[in-house]
Amino acid sequence: AADVGIAKASLYKHFPSKEALAAAAMVAVLDRALAFLDAEAAREATPIEHLKSVARWTMQVTMAGEMPSLPSQSSTLRTALMQHRGYLDRVMTVSERLGAWISAAQANGEVDPTLPPEAVLYTIYARACDPVLAYLRAGGNLSDEQVIEVVISTCFNGLSKR
Repeated sequence: AADVGIAKASLYKHFPSKEALAAAAMVAVLDRALAFLDAEAAREATPIEHLKSVARWTMQVTMAGEMPSLPSQSSTLRTALMQHRGYLDRVMTVSERLGAWISAAQANGEVDPTLPPEAVLYTIYARACDPVLAYLRAGGNLSDEQVIEVVISTCFNGLSKR
């Protein structure tokens, strides 16, 4: 409300509930994600490079304070989103696009083929709400970009010395 210069109460002229407002915010983020995925698909890269790029983008959005609360953090929001057709359609589209890169990365050995693709997908989604981002940022020893690269490395390379 403050960002657009209106009173909080005025929001409810546009949204009947907090959940409807949150759903609109999630749809807006998913629209941004789809635009990012379109641009990423046009870029010549390996499947793992595409997946890293997506994870990096979600962390950049999160660290910029532009990622709304995720459905897993609120059962009321999760219920509302599961009834929101626009949200569900976009989540399915994003998941299908990422799923294609995951399958290709597994087929060519860039991602462990013994992992269920769903686990890889959710691991990438989880980077958008990874508390490590905030902890490392708060430590003050790394720039935001360094924080993101550390989390990318641990996500895609693990913790073992290579």
